[in-house]
Amino acid sequence: MCNSTTSLVKLFLIKMKKYNLIYILLICIGCNSQNNSNSKTDQKRSKYKISKSDIEWKNELNSLQYYVLRQAGTERAFTGKYDKNFSEGIYVCAACQSPLYESSYKYDSKSGWPSFDRGITENIEYDVDYKLGYARSELKCSSCGGHLGHLFNDGPKSTTGKRHCINSAALIFISKK
Repeated sequence: MCNSTTSLVKLFLIKMKKYNLIYILLICIGCNSQNNSNSKTDQKRSKYKISKSDIEWKNELNSLQYYVLRQAGTERAFTGKYDKNFSEGIYVCAACQSPLYESSYKYDSKSGWPSFDRGITENIEYDVDYKLGYARSELKCSSCGGHLGHLFNDGPKSTTGKRHCINSAALIFISKK
């Protein structure tokens, strides 16, 4: 090899060492942030008594239930099977069967979704949802974290004044009969 080629090779190797060092640092930073991200996910999962992977939820729930409960979706108004159900019984979470609402708390809000003036307090979690660009009170199952619906202040004045507007897909009705 000639001197100029040798010099170029040496210069190239020196620069590559610098880039390799930078590359290694970037990999370490990426791994560290991925570990932090995983630990946050684990912390979030461990918050609930019932914790399952996304794949497990997909295997256990139908597509609408998965969309509503795990992705905080909303079924179309007047399409849910429990909107007009006024039989005696209890409504449980479709994901984990935790009791959420008694039929005696249900009323017809004419909104197109099952509505309750209250829930079984210890089984309902209140959160804030900004998906529409403003704060709304989100209702979740406190056992599995499944999205149920939203809370509004336009319920019956004769009881609580609250409306738990719930997706039918998030519920399973168990008749008292």
